Amino acid sequence: MKSYAHWVLFGILIAAAAVAKDRTDWLIDPAPYRAEVKVAADGREVELNNGLVRRVFRLKPDAACVAFDNLVTGESLLRSVRPEAQVVLGGTNYAVGGLTGQRIHNFLKPEWLDELKANPEALHFVGLKTGKTEARFAWQKHPEWMPRDLPWPAPGVSIQLDFAASVSSTPAAAPAQGVVVEVHYELYDGLPLLCKRLVVRNGADAPRRLNAFTSEILAAVEGESAVGNPGVWRLPNLVVETDYAFGGSMSAEGSSASVHWVVDPDYPSQVNYDRKTPCLLECRPPQGPDQELAPGASLESFRVFELARDSTERERQGLAQRRMYRAIAPWVTENPVLMHVRSARPDAVRLAIDQCAAVGFEMVILTFGSGFNFESRDKHYQAGIQELADYGRSKHIALGGYSLLASRGAGTPADNTVGPTMFGVMPCLGAKWGADYLGQLKDFIGTAGLGVLEHDGSYPGDTCAATNHPFHHGLEDSQWVQWRAITGFYQWCRGRGVYLNIPDWYFLSGGNKTGMGYREVNWSLPREHQEIIERQNIFDGTWEKTPSMGWMFVPLTEYQGGGAAATIEPLKDHLAHYEQRLANLFGAGVIACYRGPRLYDTEETKVVVKRWTDFYHQHREVLDGDLIHLRRADARDLDYVLHVNPSGREKGLLMVYNPLDHESRKTLSIPLYYTGLRGKAKASERDGAPRTLRLDAQEKAEFPVTVPAKGVTWYVFQ
Repeated sequence: MKSYAHWVLFGILIAAAAVAKDRTDWLIDPAPYRAEVKVAADGREVELNNGLVRRVFRLKPDAACVAFDNLVTGESLLRSVRPEAQVVLGGTNYAVGGLTGQRIHNFLKPEWLDELKANPEALHFVGLKTGKTEARFAWQKHPEWMPRDLPWPAPGVSIQLDFAASVSSTPAAAPAQGVVVEVHYELYDGLPLLCKRLVVRNGADAPRRLNAFTSEILAAVEGESAVGNPGVWRLPNLVVETDYAFGGSMSAEGSSASVHWVVDPDYPSQVNYDRKTPCLLECRPPQGPDQELAPGASLESFRVFELARDSTERERQGLAQRRMYRAIAPWVTENPVLMHVRSARPDAVRLAIDQCAAVGFEMVILTFGSGFNFESRDKHYQAGIQELADYGRSKHIALGGYSLLASRGAGTPADNTVGPTMFGVMPCLGAKWGADYLGQLKDFIGTAGLGVLEHDGSYPGDTCAATNHPFHHGLEDSQWVQWRAITGFYQWCRGRGVYLNIPDWYFLSGGNKTGMGYREVNWSLPREHQEIIERQNIFDGTWEKTPSMGWMFVPLTEYQGGGAAATIEPLKDHLAHYEQRLANLFGAGVIACYRGPRLYDTEETKVVVKRWTDFYHQHREVLDGDLIHLRRADARDLDYVLHVNPSGREKGLLMVYNPLDHESRKTLSIPLYYTGLRGKAKASERDGAPRTLRLDAQEKAEFPVTVPAKGVTWYVFQ
């Protein structure tokens, strides 16, 4: 039977073959792929193109997308012309641009374009602007926590298409008179990625109500053509995410509240007998926003990000998605080494800070159950926390704490969410308590100079039917108002360099890290079981996430039960297990919440902790790079993963673990394609003297490894 690593290698080779031989692979060297805007000499078309994707818009007789091409695979992603957006103003639905009259909707021939007509009832194209990408919000960087500096915003180009209603006296046109809808696109350098958003501006002398909007309508080429109805449809080969994301999920797919793949009613010639192929993309809020725009006011939609996949191979798809996050949310590469201190007593916090500084940790979080009170308005208490934060800064340790939002009630029951909630009870962020709570966090952070917020149970998308809350008027606008409140707060934190641990998918709104993916009660299992499960969780959690995007958990004291068999304290008595956990986590580039009163209890324990922290700092750039999944831990044989960083000095780092009770000798076949190394590589085991390895035609290296019983080794490739 072929090994799992063999099939990984086979998939990488197939994926690499999809990239034409005369092209540079953008996942290894994105530099050649610079974004451009091209406006046709006759003014009839405008094109966004970076050599990886191309999107073309007809501007006459109205504006509409008429081509969306994957230039790596040569595929057309668009099969039919649709409006650029839809808005509901004053209860009336308006298409924004678009062209009508396409013969069939299976494909779009270029020669048909001149036949298409403008929709007389739509808002019509009135102007074009071109420019560069712009930052969504301010970001105060922490370069000391990052493997390398990243630009913000992600460099690229932009276009703005403006639409307005024709002058008309008909009642149907009245709600749109004076309103301009701006459709903004950005295309990024070195990525097959576009961003789209709307801005609705009220230029009338009377208020206008924006009941609803759909910011993207894309008639995409179907992912599969099935005559019957499969249980699970294969969707078009696009990754679509928005920053209107929540849901208590630690995955992108589970948080995509505004991404809808729906049946296309204008596609009668599809293969599916019941015409239920989900191949029409609509990006819209589940409800609302139902906002009144005063004269001169505007509303900006959420942003839609569309990543064209150039492969069906899982690893390459994941590499592309992780590259996307590094570009449009580069703060996710901040990866401070942190401790959860179990007590907020000043002496306990100072001890934690001292130990962190001694072994190379970079952050202390006053964890749940520590006694830290983020909602205290006592200035004396805040001053005491400020003294501790100042002490931490003097030793280059950031200090912050834990606050619970969801699954708890507001101070006043009338300020709780009215209606169904995800976590049993939820304060409404559109109520007075919600505004006061976020204001209190800002005040405490600013007063005490805190550097981190662990925000448990962030806003999960609940709606609220209350009609007496001051910041929303009812059900229809409640989700929009609360999303704006929480993301505005997170962006405030991002602009002040406050690190954000959030158990939800708020990365595109400023979040740094969420859970890697684990079940808390597993930490009550015997220690030797935890070691293997931890490596499995990391392997499974890094297909979409970079190692820096997910936290793990190390309960130094008993957590969720399990007694002495599950507990690491006293640390000196379980030093071999403690070292294995450090090797698991730092070897994966994954930072855990080390929860307890101390990081070490003897000099020998301190040496072990510092050895692995030093290992991480020495190899941080490559360990925080992409992880190639080679063999998942199963306690039956060696398991191993490969970190790759083709732009770095260290191009790759292979971590090999031996869970067995005896020494293991094997010859490993390691695919080095994504390291960018060609022909040969220098390999150093455990930072020893390098030796030269020959790579075969597929950039694969074969070499023998010896790993001691219950041991670990690593190889650095240059």
